[in-house]
Amino acid sequence: MLRALNLIKGCGFEVKNVRGSHHVFTHGDIPELLNLQEVRGEAKPYQIRQLLKLVEKYNLRLEDEQ
Repeated sequence: MLRALNLIKGCGFEVKNVRGSHHVFTHGDIPELLNLQEVRGEAKPYQIRQLLKLVEKYNLRLEDEQ
């Protein structure tokens, strides 16, 4: 999950809260929340797809690329 967290934070998301295995992220420029759940050290694949859809929808870039 560390790789997913690095990607999420690199795209400008910040941790809003953590409850158990659920990590909820916000982004200052988009209204949607992003929820990732860690299972055996990895994020759930459908949640990674949701992240990728947000990246595409809002044209997010890694902070180093902006």
